[in-house]
Amino acid sequence: MPRVSTDRLAARRQEILDGARRCFARYGYEGATVRRLEEVTGLSRGAIFHHYRDKDALFLALAEQDAARMAEVVADQGLVQVMRDLVADPNSEELSWLGTRLEVSRRLRTDPEFRELWRDHSAALARATRERLERQAKAGLLRDDVPVPVLAQYLELVLEGLVAHLAMGLPADELTAVLDLVEAGVRARR
Repeated sequence: MPRVSTDRLAARRQEILDGARRCFARYGYEGATVRRLEEVTGLSRGAIFHHYRDKDALFLALAEQDAARMAEVVADQGLVQVMRDLVADPNSEELSWLGTRLEVSRRLRTDPEFRELWRDHSAALARATRERLERQAKAGLLRDDVPVPVLAQYLELVLEGLVAHLAMGLPADELTAVLDLVEAGVRARR
């Protein structure tokens, strides 16, 4: 029997994650049944669960991947850029963090086991935000009358509010201007 290359295995795992992302975004965690996961990915349950132990492991892998991608954007461009990406296209295939973020928030509130598993992953995003802010503070780009940890928490709370706003389907007309205001609020005064 021929062996499957690690590249092909990684590609299949990514294919499953991409389909699962669409399924979870559309139906939520509870509504993303195995049948729906099969339909959206185009794969059998055996193929899906050969790579992921169960639906929980699949969702956690997806949430971890999204959190890592968000942390990369934060490290390079800042948390406000993550928010701008969400506002620009909340349903983007590439940046569909909204659906995952909503499900993570819900599960954090209702599932103590998930909360424990998620703690380390959320710390990575918070760490990326603080590290970027610290670099900007050293470069004199941030206001110096508010400590970096407070600015970081402020931005994280704005992100959570933005996610809730988008989830409710409220108008996004003024959100770019709101994010301009948020960004101006953390920058050094010129």
